[in-house]
Amino acid sequence: MPKKSLLFVASEVFPFAKSGGLADVAYALPKALTKDYEVNVVMPLYSFVDREKYNIKNMHQALHVTMNTIMYEVELHGCEYNGIEYYFIYSPVLCDREFLYGTPEAGYEDNALRFAIFNRAVVELLKDGKYAIAHLNDWQSALVPLYLEEHKEIAVKTVYTIHNLAYQGVFEKDVLQSIEIDEKYFHIDALEFYGKVNFMKAGIAFADLVTTVSPTYAKEIMTEKFGCGLEGFLRLHSKKIVGVVNGIDTEYFSPSTDKALYYPYTNISNKGRNKNEYLKEVSLRGQKKPLFIFIGRFTWQKGMDTLVESLEEIASLSCNVSILGDGEMKYHTALERIASKYKNINLKFGYDESLSHRMYAAADFLLMPSVFEPCGLNQMIAMHYGTTPVVHKVGGLSDTVEVIQRCSEKKSKGCGIVFKNLNKQTLLKSVKNAIELYNNKTKHTQIIKHNMKCDFSWFKSAKVYDKLYKRVLHG
Repeated sequence: MPKKSLLFVASEVFPFAKSGGLADVAYALPKALTKDYEVNVVMPLYSFVDREKYNIKNMHQALHVTMNTIMYEVELHGCEYNGIEYYFIYSPVLCDREFLYGTPEAGYEDNALRFAIFNRAVVELLKDGKYAIAHLNDWQSALVPLYLEEHKEIAVKTVYTIHNLAYQGVFEKDVLQSIEIDEKYFHIDALEFYGKVNFMKAGIAFADLVTTVSPTYAKEIMTEKFGCGLEGFLRLHSKKIVGVVNGIDTEYFSPSTDKALYYPYTNISNKGRNKNEYLKEVSLRGQKKPLFIFIGRFTWQKGMDTLVESLEEIASLSCNVSILGDGEMKYHTALERIASKYKNINLKFGYDESLSHRMYAAADFLLMPSVFEPCGLNQMIAMHYGTTPVVHKVGGLSDTVEVIQRCSEKKSKGCGIVFKNLNKQTLLKSVKNAIELYNNKTKHTQIIKHNMKCDFSWFKSAKVYDKLYKRVLHG
């Protein structure tokens, strides 16, 4: 049978542009799907994307995007990278920015217009009939199913994935005119959200199938605690919502071949050599002390309030802590103040892909005290590198990390320190439990070996998506 054609649509894709886990998923999942599908990936061609490095060329194909009588300049560019053909949408309004969506403090005021242009351009790509399925991701591509409602002649099925319900693309009602959406869609069963326009609701309402990035998160978002105001709307559409746990690219995240490491490794002794070198690199002392790391955005969602509140007491224990990330200035300031007082805390602002790999290889424990976590990739990367996760039992963390007491020979889950009821007391207790585990070398070694053998690849998840695509195509 000939392969079906799939267009994977995302606002960020590694290695071209990345602010979070969506970029990693948008790179790895299409690769895993190429066995059964002809896959193209499309994203905006932001001004900071290195066109020369990736040999991105103008395809000289006109994409006509007119909204509210204004014709927007839109170009289609492309390149081949690691066996996938990528398309890039370039429009000055969409792409000529310093950041993807805005500063760490606030989104750009014209984000509705920016990503409406992107969505309209995607619909133009779908007009030639090449694609059977368009797989859309988060609010930045959520208008595509709605726009397709106005183009019934385009025979394409849509799958829409919610990566993080907290970011819905909510704008004032007056954007409807500028993005040329009929007011007939401004009602509670479509775009209307407390008097405003909600892009994510369009994806949920009009896509043929909706997925989230873990089974537990799919259940959580239908509750008031995690639903971010959309829990009722999601329950209304619950029959077409499915949770599929993310994977990681185990070729890219491979401790045995990772060129970013001091010493690529397959055994624990060489992991220790990486720890020695990393401690030297960041001027931390005490190779025999457990090393805890945190890698991620400095936001409320990632549990930064609890981490900041607990950090001084963690630092008073016999351990080292290394933190890498970026985000809200209040967390920058608080972390900097604490780090300046303790020699066993290393802090680096920004994001450095190679450095993060060395941290995973060096660390004994990964801290993930997330308030909520749709899936999380860090915990899977960490376990693949032999670093034991310390996690709050929510979302994808619950689906991928089992409590040590229940650790079995089954390789569907890794094992770690798992706690409920996120607060300072539970986090501190978990860190102390981790230190106790670290001092039990036999037990800790068993956990590390188990985790490194677990299959966190996209293989299983890609098979689930294949079934879901077939369900959408054939009913």
